[in-house]
Amino acid sequence: MLTIKRVATVLSNYQDDGYEIQEVGCGRNCLGNCCLPGEWEERMRQGLFRYDVTNCVTKIIPGKYGFIAQLNEGRHLKKRPTEFRVDQVLQPFDDSKFNFTKVGQEEVLFRFEQSNNYKSHYFLATALAVTADGNNSPNVVAINRIDHSSFLLAINFAKEAANPFFRVGYNSLGAFATINHLHFQAYFLEVPFPIEKAPIQRLFTKKRVQDRGVIISKLLDYPVKGFVFEGGNSVQDLSDVVASACICLQNTNIPFNVLISDSGKRIFLLPQCYAEKQALGEVRQELLETQVNPAVWEIGGHIVLKRHEDYDNATEESAWRLLAEVSLSEERFKEVKAYVLEAAGLQEKPNMKENKGNDLNQEKDEANQKEDSLCKQPAAASQADQCIPYDCMVLH
Repeated sequence: MLTIKRVATVLSNYQDDGYEIQEVGCGRNCLGNCCLPGEWEERMRQGLFRYDVTNCVTKIIPGKYGFIAQLNEGRHLKKRPTEFRVDQVLQPFDDSKFNFTKVGQEEVLFRFEQSNNYKSHYFLATALAVTADGNNSPNVVAINRIDHSSFLLAINFAKEAANPFFRVGYNSLGAFATINHLHFQAYFLEVPFPIEKAPIQRLFTKKRVQDRGVIISKLLDYPVKGFVFEGGNSVQDLSDVVASACICLQNTNIPFNVLISDSGKRIFLLPQCYAEKQALGEVRQELLETQVNPAVWEIGGHIVLKRHEDYDNATEESAWRLLAEVSLSEERFKEVKAYVLEAAGLQEKPNMKENKGNDLNQEKDEANQKEDSLCKQPAAASQADQCIPYDCMVLH
């Protein structure tokens, strides 16, 4: 089990842990629907938000999927601007730009870490915020890059919430992350996301490594092509397979978004190319005028609109047109699928009707030649890129 601790600061990593622990809160599910929402509302009362989301009108658009539209006028003017290139998923850390070491201590809600008695707690304490232990060096800052340890922490966070309406999301650089400092986002919304309703088709694979029990599928009849990961012999197995796929996409410079759903049991991996098409002038003007940057929540089906006219005229067709611009082409998606499966230690089975006359030995030789060819590590990264702690997660 994991522990949630209220904290007083995010900046000090070497505080005295000899305090007297006082348990507060409901003692049950503080992430889901009691203590954490209360802490969030308290920060809102303190005026720490750039805008009041409770005053934003929201509606479910009629249609098969029930896309969610929200009107937040002026959000694009109040939102922190993106300070990074859109054509590189991995970029060196720049301390002069905003990162979470610059966050005021009053904005920090809690510390999330492994407990030592296999029970969930909510403690009043003073410690480093949102970290797996208190030993992380303050001089080491993680760029916005997924590794196996941080991704497992994110899944455990969703699992600990124990509520199917509590989702965790991630945006890479190039897929509308605005901060080059490792962070995940959390969203509590008491309706299904449209992407969660989409039909899927299992990718039948043959195993090339020890079977982890993870099932990989692709989305069908949804405007954005993507992958769905489920199952696994353990939470660690599911996490490792998805993290390996994310790492592969990072290293091959493919922007992507991740949605952790169903309390960590279902994970959507969504490669995208909207920012690239924007830069190339390939996005239709009518879509650019909406000023929607489709990141993980938009791709999931929750679309924040900035103009009254877009909100009033929102339809399933208009939502579909916007999200379709995010999606990779069929040809490019096939290439990315090969990357993802290889990173997972799998290979898609060929269509037996089309490959009836193929020699099995030749197929095996071709597979061996491709081994480790798709997801090689890039050239040596800078020292800043390599400073990735394996015990820290920031939620924002």
